[in-house]
Order: sequence, then structure tokens, then C-alpha cells
Amino acid sequence: MSAPSGAMRERVRIAIQKSGRLAEPARALLSSCGLSWRESRDRLFCHGDSTPIDLLLVRDDDIPGLLAEGTCDLGIVGRNVLLERASGYGTGEVPPFREWRGLGFGACRLALAVPQAWSDSQAAALDGLRIATSYPALVSQWLKERGIAADVVTLSGSVEIAPRLGTADLICDIVSSGATLAANQLRATDIVLDSEAVLAGPVAPFGDARAEIAGLFLRRLDAVLGLRDSKLLMFQTDSANVPALMALLPDAERPTVMQVDGTDRVALQAVCRGTVTWQRLEDLKRAGADALLVLPVERMLA
Repeated sequence: MSAPSGAMRERVRIAIQKSGRLAEPARALLSSCGLSWRESRDRLFCHGDSTPIDLLLVRDDDIPGLLAEGTCDLGIVGRNVLLERASGYGTGEVPPFREWRGLGFGACRLALAVPQAWSDSQAAALDGLRIATSYPALVSQWLKERGIAADVVTLSGSVEIAPRLGTADLICDIVSSGATLAANQLRATDIVLDSEAVLAGPVAPFGDARAEIAGLFLRRLDAVLGLRDSKLLMFQTDSANVPALMALLPDAERPTVMQVDGTDRVALQAVCRGTVTWQRLEDLKRAGADALLVLPVERMLA
């Protein structure tokens, strides 16, 4: 694909997975940031309506390359895919992209998996064995750091059947529930990488209109991510109880405190970043709070 045109410098392009486990959560997250689009007929490009931010719908594995060549400005991609491409750069080369934010969905792990019949001692002795994987750079780096002399067999798909076919002794692949491993008589051992969906972008800052657009998007994104599991807690209490009550809310923002007319009581409201359980409410009640009210927080911009 060609380098970005002059018009692209006035808009930001975000690449996301067209289909797959990251596709719908990524679109939902972007929509929660107030973004909306008009899709092209081929459903590969979405023109931003509400903001100058467009979407490219592509294969997950293509996103790091699109970032490197400047075809897209930002991308939502698995950390495993991003780091595999980054690890492929030679010594002394700096990848032109990096992780900007972890997004909190698509959690999985890149893990070694051995036949279920192997003992723990067999699984620990990897020297001289063949490891099949779709992530040769990450696996090679992991082996090198541990001084393990194993052979890496690169496969593009169906990695889990490699031991049964005799093309490898064990595998290193993405694991989420573990059901695929179990179906192929494998069990996970060492974790090579903990992964999730991440927002990736260039190492160098934008030097044109995209800087302001990306800044607006990041402010909204941080606000949305910060509000996950957050609640607005409101209650009344005697003024003397406030220090003890706030000690029970270590995850709360600095509260708003208002005097209740004609009394020595105050009304407090604070955004709590953690889960507000019934047990927490009961603890607050015993410490002197009453009229407790918990409300969802839809949007907040610091």
C-alpha cells in the first residue's frame, strides 16, 4: 500500500481487526469514545462522521505493518502480534511503532504446551527439542534469555497438531480457555507472554493536524478506560465521621463535600474506581454514613 497522502495528514486512521475476537470489543470501545462512521461498500474503510477519525478494517497480523509504513496512524491489535513484529527487527533497529495503551480486553497468554503424557521433568528439559509456533521471534527471544538450545519450527496455522504429526515435540501458542489444548491432548506449562488488546501507534510524535486529533481521542479513551467498574457514591454523615469514612474508600477520587443546611451534617459524593459491593456499603453504614446511593458513571472528562 502507498504512503499516506496529504489529505491523510488532516485525519487519523485507526486500523482494527475486521473479524475475530478483537473486532467487536474494539468497535464498542471506539463507539464509547463518541466515534461513529459511514462504512464503504466493501466494508474495509469507515469514514468518521463525528470526528476526523477513520477506520481501516484489516487482518490482525497486518496492523503492525500498516503502522510501520504509515498507512494507518493508530491500531488496536493483540500485544502478542505487535511484539512479534517488533522482535523481528534486527539488532540496533528501533521499530517505528510501540504500545500506547493496554485496553483491558482480549486477554490471553502465549504459552508453551507439551503432550499431557509428559512428566514435569520432561517438560522442563527443552534443550534439543523442536517447538512449533506462529511466533518465532518471541519464542526465540524467550529461549535465548534462558540459555535454552531448542529448535523453533515456524508454522502459520494448526500449531496444536504439530506434536501428533511429528513435526515438533511441543508447541508455543496463544491460550485463552485452554479448550483447544485439551482437545489435542496438550497442557500448558511456561508462559512466554501475557497478552491483551492494545492501542499501538508510532514512536515519533505526529507533526501535523493528527497530533491534536490523536490527543482528543486519547483523552476520551483514558476517560472511558478509567470509568470501568467506577461508580458515583453519595451519602450523608456527621462532619466528625468524614476522616474514618474516607479511610474506607482508598480508591475514591477526592470527594465533593457540602454542608446540609441548618445541621452539623455533610453530604459527600465521590467517584470510586473499584467495585462498590454490598459489604462496602455495610462497612460505611457502620462507620456513620446513611442515605447511601450508588450511581453508574456514563462519562467523565478530567
